[in-house]
Amino acid sequence: MTVKVITAKALHERMESGDPPFILDVRNPQDYDDWKIEGKYIKSINIPYFDFLDADEGVYQLLPKGTEIVVVCAKGGSAMMVAEMLDERGYQVSTLEQGMLAWSQFYTPVTIVERAGLKLIQFHRLAKGCLSYMVISQGKALVVDASRHVDEYLKAAKQENVEIAHVMDTHLHADHISGGFDLAEKTGATYYISSSEMEGAQRVFEPLEKHEIIRFGTVDVKIMAIPTPGHTPGSISLLINRQFLLSGDTLFVGGLGRPDLGGHAREWAQDLYETVFKTISPLPDHVWVLPSHFADIKEINEAGYVGAQLGEIRKNNEIMRTEDIKQFTECVTGTVGSTPPNYKEIVDINRGATDVSVERATELEIGPNRCAVHHG
Repeated sequence: MTVKVITAKALHERMESGDPPFILDVRNPQDYDDWKIEGKYIKSINIPYFDFLDADEGVYQLLPKGTEIVVVCAKGGSAMMVAEMLDERGYQVSTLEQGMLAWSQFYTPVTIVERAGLKLIQFHRLAKGCLSYMVISQGKALVVDASRHVDEYLKAAKQENVEIAHVMDTHLHADHISGGFDLAEKTGATYYISSSEMEGAQRVFEPLEKHEIIRFGTVDVKIMAIPTPGHTPGSISLLINRQFLLSGDTLFVGGLGRPDLGGHAREWAQDLYETVFKTISPLPDHVWVLPSHFADIKEINEAGYVGAQLGEIRKNNEIMRTEDIKQFTECVTGTVGSTPPNYKEIVDINRGATDVSVERATELEIGPNRCAVHHG
C-alpha cells in the first residue's frame, strides 16, 4: 500500500479536530527534546530512525495499532522510510510532507476580536512560537511583527479586502527573520521601528519614537507606541483602543523578555524593571496582553489565541510583583536559558546589513523560540 503524505495544514486541522493522529518523530533524541510538534491533544514519541534499521522488534510494541500514526523527520526522507516499514506491518500510517522544515513555516490566523470598526487577528507560527498581528479598520490594516513569509499577510489582506498601510516591528528581532521591511516594500506601506534599533542601518524606516499615537481608519483605533525597553533598548509596545497591549518581547503571558542579547544583561534588566513598574504598572488589569512569542503551547487559551489580561499576568507571575530592583535583576538575568542560535547574523539581516538566500534564512531559523522566558 502506498504511504499517504499529508501537509502541515492538514496535520494542523487534524490536531484541532479533537481526533489528532499519533506523532512518531524519528529524528535524533536531542532534536526531539529541543523542538517538536506539540498541541493540546497531541501524543508523540521519539524513536530514532536507526532503531528501526536495527530490526529491534521492541520498537514496534511502543506504537499504537488502530490509530493513525504520522511519521515526522527533518525533511521527510527518513520518515518515509520508516513509514513504509510500518505500512508493511499493517499500521495505519502517513508522513508529514517535508517534515519539520514544513512545520517551521506553517502559519495559522486566529481572530481575537471583530466588532464595528476593529478586527484584530493573531498569526501563529506554531513551530517557532512566533506571533504576529493584523489590526484592521475601515479597509486599512496595520501588521505588527511580521515574520519573513510575507505571503501569509498578503493573503490575509486579500481575504479581508483591506490595504496594508502600516507595518511595525516592536523591536529588532533576534530569533527569527522579520518580514516587516519586505512587506512594507511589497505593499507601499510605511515601515516603523525605533531608531535606536536601526543604528547604522541602510534601510528606510519611519522612527516610531516620533509618534505617540497613530490613527488609521475612521474610528478610534489609536496606536500608542509605548517605549518598553529591557528586551532591547528600543523595544516598544502598542496599546490599541486602550484595551489590547501588543507587548512585543517585553511582556509575555508567562514572564518577561530576556535582557541579555545585547551583552548588557544587568543594565537592560534595570530598564526592564523601569518598564514593568513605571510604564506598565499604571495600565488597568482588564487590558489584554498580546505578546510576540509564547514559550509553551499551553499558553494558547480556550479561545484559541495567546493572550491574558494584565491582572491575571500580575497575579500569576511573581516577577511582576518583585519590586526590589536587586532581586528583580538577579531573577531576570538568571533565568534566560540558551541564547537563540545564529542571533547575531539574524540581527544583521533584520537591520539590513546583510542579505541571505531563502535556503540560508530557513537554516538560520531552525529550532524553537528562545526569547520567551517563564518567570512563574
